[in-house]
Amino acid sequence: MDSLKFLRTMSAAEFKEQHGITKLDIFKSEKTGKHFFAYGNEYGAVYAKYPVAPIKEPMVSEVESSSGEQFFLLHNKGEHAATKMETL
Repeated sequence: MDSLKFLRTMSAAEFKEQHGITKLDIFKSEKTGKHFFAYGNEYGAVYAKYPVAPIKEPMVSEVESSSGEQFFLLHNKGEHAATKMETL
């Protein structure tokens, strides 16, 4: 799994205001099965637990992958796309 560096996080309302849009539409790729969101003519990723864990408190983070790719990630507040692997 690719690790992500969170650069900045904002509420969905702040994100929409900054981008001059009124909604975020979530889609599922028929090719990959992954979910993504559209804002205007741009696209961002949706956290991996969706739709099993619905987005109830939407936040959008600008993230950077270990390969240097930067993109926006839609996720729940306090849910930074991390998966708990073990408790010791």
